[in-house]
Parts: sequence; structure tokens; C-alpha cells
Amino acid sequence: MSKAVCAKQSGFWSLPARTMTLACLLVFMAQMATTVYLPSLPTVMQELSMTRRATELSISIFVIGAALPVLFWGAAADRFGRRLPLTLSLALFISCSALLAFCSNGTQLLVLRALQGIAAGGAAIIARIIVRDNWSGDELARRLSVLSIAFIAALGGGQFIGGLLSQYSHWQMGFVLMGLTGLAILLLMQTLPLEAGRGAGPRPPMATAYWRILRRPGFFWPACVGGLGFATTVTLQEVSPFIMQQGFGLNVTAFGALGLVIGVAYFTGAMAVNRTVARFGGKRLMQVGVSIVAMTTVAIMLLWWSGVLVGLSGMALFIVLYCLTIFGQAVLFPNSMAMAVSDAKEQGAYAMALCGFLQQCLAGIAAAGAVLLEHHGLWAAAIASSGFIAWLIVKLRM
Repeated sequence: MSKAVCAKQSGFWSLPARTMTLACLLVFMAQMATTVYLPSLPTVMQELSMTRRATELSISIFVIGAALPVLFWGAAADRFGRRLPLTLSLALFISCSALLAFCSNGTQLLVLRALQGIAAGGAAIIARIIVRDNWSGDELARRLSVLSIAFIAALGGGQFIGGLLSQYSHWQMGFVLMGLTGLAILLLMQTLPLEAGRGAGPRPPMATAYWRILRRPGFFWPACVGGLGFATTVTLQEVSPFIMQQGFGLNVTAFGALGLVIGVAYFTGAMAVNRTVARFGGKRLMQVGVSIVAMTTVAIMLLWWSGVLVGLSGMALFIVLYCLTIFGQAVLFPNSMAMAVSDAKEQGAYAMALCGFLQQCLAGIAAAGAVLLEHHGLWAAAIASSGFIAWLIVKLRM
């Protein structure tokens, strides 16, 4: 489907509408695989006799699993078209979700979460490649902000549903839900004419193609900024179940409901991008977003270390700063990605895959670092450092 076709067609079940629905469902599925599971982390730790560090590793290993093969997913999408690698990633995701619904020990959990991450990373990056196939420039930023709404639904709704499942059913039912979502996406994909690959004709080696893109400052710096912002979000997601449930004494259902508040914060940021990017441009909005992320993460670090974030008032202040960080990331993320891939628009699939790889890697490193630091307050320094470095890059390099 060409950009011209996308521009002309409209309607509830038009090709552009179905394309965005497919992309949104893929992003929703990939993100919800983490958020529907978040409220249950303390329960999982007890039920599978795992340490806190190993339980949290089930989050970071998913993110790392999603990051590492992204470059190969991008090359496969370029060579074989979007349909084949997307089908493979969905099949792997559905299989892992089914097995996770029956896993009985920590080793099985970690192995299956890593494999599920590989599948989710492929699905999520191909979703963005499909959007990149059909839109560009500020319209691409606007469409990526629509993808952020799917991210929001998984961020807030997934955590809320996960809290209900943990309270009234069983935490493994979340993986059943994920498997069913993957099946629904497979059916929807059959209704779309996805872009074909370039066949077996002459092309530069994969490493050469990626290196050429990576050397472009217009690609590299926005991708890094988006990745550092994403790292703050993933780290906060990873530590928040223990901070809120064990630190502030919030029960699992209330923690799940907190996901709805976080979702509203992300939705507000995504809608701000959707409504204003044509007027102010992606670069200006990215600068605003990264400034908010830097200020709020530094504030969290200082307040946490000073002992202010205690009791009911401390919990309320932490939630406000958490939501502001999420709002800033919602403004930052789609614009940084649109700027990066638009700079290398002649290599769409490779550029989007490399952008996703850099962002997922930074997030995975930050999440793994938070586990290794054992939360002696140093997780707060990790998010503050990520936010501040992102702000410095924007100020000095862009």
C-alpha cells in the first residue's frame, strides 16, 4: 500500500484504518506482555520461590530479549517482506504465552520470558516498519503518536487488568490473554496487503547497511534520546511494584488501578503530540518532552534520597512525578523516532529496526542495572542520569 493510497482512503474499515489497527494491536500486545504481569511480581516471587532480583530479572530479560534480534527482524522484513517475519514472531509469541500459562519454576519463567521478548520485539518493530511504509515526516510523528495510544492502553489497562487477575484469578491468566491477542492479530493480518520484500537481488551486507545509517548524526542522536527516555520508563515500571506494594503498602488491586492513572498521563502526552506536531514541529516537541523527563527524574532522585517520599503524602508526590515522567516520554518518544527514521528515509525498514534496537538496548541495560543495584536508592540515580543525559544530547547535539 503506497503513501498516496493511504492519503486518499478513509473510513472505518479502509486500508489505512486497518493498517493502523494492526500496528496498534502489535504494540499493545508487546507492551502488555510486561504490564499485565507487573502487579503480580511479589506473588510470583513467593509462588515460584524466586529471589526479588530473579523476579525483577523476568522484566529486564524480556526487554533485552526484545532488543537483541531487532536488527535481524528488520533485515528479514526488508528481504522477505513484512508478512513472513511478522507471522513467525506472532507464532513464537503465542507459543511462549501458552507455555508461560503453565510454567512451574523460575528457570522456565526466565527462559520463556526471554523467548517471548524476542517475539514481542519482532512484532513491535515490524508494526513501526509498516507505519513507516505508509507515512513520513510530521505525519509519521502523528501516526507514531497514535501507536502511543496503544502503548497507553497496554501501560494503564494492562496493569489494571493484571491487578484484577492477581486478586481474583491467577497471574498466569494474563499470558492466556496475551496468546488470544496474538491469535486475533494473525487473523487481522490476513486482510492486509503488506509490503513485499526486495527479493534476492544485490544489496549491501546487513552490517554495512546498519553502519551507514548509524553514522548519520541526524539518525543517531534522536534515536539515543528516545532510548534514554524509554529507559527511564522501563526502570520505573520495574521498581514500582515493590516501591508501591512493599514500600507504601498499596494492595495489588490499587496498584493495578494506578496503571489507569499512568495511562491517562501517557494518553495526554500522546494527544498533545497528535494535536500540535503540525504547528510546532517534531524537534520542538522533542525538546519539551526531554526537558520534562529530565526535571522529573532528577526530582525523584533528590526527594527519594532526602527521605521525603514516605507515608501517604510521599506516595502521592511519587505518583505525580511518575506521571509527569510518563507524560514527558509520551511527548518525546514519537518525535525522536520520527526524526531519526526520516533522516534515513531511503532505508525505511533498516532505519526503523536500528532505531528500535538502540532504544530497546538502552532500556534493557537500564532495567538490568536497576536489578543489579538492588534498589539501595541507586535506581533513582539511574533514571535521573538517563533523563539528564538525554537532555544534554538535545542541547549540545541537536
